[in-house]
Amino acid sequence: MVGAALGADAVTLETGTGLVPIVLERDGDRIVFGRMRQPIPSWEPYQHAGELIAALGAEQPGLPVEVYRNSPPHVYVQLASEEAVAALRPDLAALADLQVAVNCFAGRGRSWKARMFYPAAGISEDPATGSAAGPLAIHLARHSRIGFGEQIKIRQGAKIGRPSVLYAMVTGEGDRIDSVEVGGTALIVAEGRFRVTPA
Repeated sequence: MVGAALGADAVTLETGTGLVPIVLERDGDRIVFGRMRQPIPSWEPYQHAGELIAALGAEQPGLPVEVYRNSPPHVYVQLASEEAVAALRPDLAALADLQVAVNCFAGRGRSWKARMFYPAAGISEDPATGSAAGPLAIHLARHSRIGFGEQIKIRQGAKIGRPSVLYAMVTGEGDRIDSVEVGGTALIVAEGRFRVTPA
């Protein structure tokens, strides 16, 4: 919306983890796609994986449960199938006590399904999580589920009636991450105005 208001082909967001440049693609006057380069997060094993799995009511994950610090801290849990992701009915009160954003995912190749729960921040389930898409691509590449330089498609939000698609790509090798890009389209779901009163 900022890019549309300014007539710009690029904008930069100031976030808690640094500046995030976004390149906008247009069809005439209409913005049809945005692609952001995200700051590279740090990561580590998640110390409360047992409690997290119990709160999700999930089977043991297929990959190590790790936390990526990308403001907020995102924890990633791989489930056995997309059907298992769709069937989740987590204990939101127990998840809230863990104070992390919980990302459950399944898929293969370049196609992945995800759900994100962050009740500690008042988000029972998020329909599209750009800040989680980049670290998911890193997680998959680090654990050899995708290749570096491959763009993945992440489907999210269908369970709450707000289906979304995000795209993510990471470059690097092993644990060396050179860049993380996330892209997608956005819909305006609310608008507001600020009134500035001179002091």
